[in-house]
This record gives sequence, structure tokens and C-alpha cells, in this order.
Amino acid sequence: MKLKAFLLSFIILMLIWLLLTGTFDLPMLLTGAISAAIISLILCSRCTIFKGLKLTPAAFFYTIVYLFVFLYELIRSNLDVARRVLSPSLPINPGIVDVKTRLKSPMARMILTNSITLTPGTLTVDIEDDTLFIHWIDVSSEDREEATKKIVNRFENIISKIYD
Repeated sequence: MKLKAFLLSFIILMLIWLLLTGTFDLPMLLTGAISAAIISLILCSRCTIFKGLKLTPAAFFYTIVYLFVFLYELIRSNLDVARRVLSPSLPINPGIVDVKTRLKSPMARMILTNSITLTPGTLTVDIEDDTLFIHWIDVSSEDREEATKKIVNRFENIISKIYD
């Protein structure tokens, strides 16, 4: 498990290094590789963040799918909130609902809660075990299963194919 975490951390850090430097010069690549290796060794000795991550072609495919789904939901929710701001006569019914998640991995839960928070109109307020407390701009249902279906399922179904 530590080797997997080290390699993933190293790859992510090297990609960030390449994006920041924007060059493939050998001295810069070596500096980035050495820095990424040292940081990965130090930080991933007890690293559990990648626990549950599936390293399969299907998981890579679903990561790409997830990015498109998230982008679609982001645009859709931005337009909905903008419409509510520009048309104050539209009713809003803000409130906090509790929804269930079946995701077990801490990283999968973090991705889910951040995705919910980043889409306008929803905000993850708290997490207790497998329950998320979400502030929703227009609570259309206080039923846990219905709220879970409307808020969580669109993200959770894809995230579960990337993480255990």
C-alpha cells in the first residue's frame, strides 16, 4: 500500500511541477523529480489518502466521465442560481437536509462533499458516519431517500466506480 501511495503522490507532484514550470529541460525535470520523490517519501510514510483507489482502465475512464458530469452539474446549478437571483419572484425554500452515502473511502467522501459544495445551491455542512448534512437552496423534499437521489446519486454512482 505504501508503494502505491508513493507512486501516485510522486506522479501527481510531477504533473504539478510540469504545469508550474512549463518546461521539459533536463535540469528542471531532475529538480522536479528529486523534489517530488523527497516530498512523497516524507508525506506518504503514513499516507492513507489513496486507500480504496482503483488503478484500472475502467477507473481512469470513469474519472474522465466524472469530470464531464461534474462540469455539466456545475453549469446547470450556476444557471439555476443565476435565474433565482435575476428573478426574485422565483420561490426558494432553503434548509438543511440529511442524505446518506454508501462511499466508504475517506478520499471518495471528500470528492463527493467537495463536488456538492462546489455546485451552487448546495453546501455540505457536516458529516457524521455515512450521513451528510447539506444546506440546499430549494428543499424540494425532506425525505432522506428523495434528497439523496436528487443531490448525491449523480456524483456517487460514478465515484463508486473509481474508489471502493
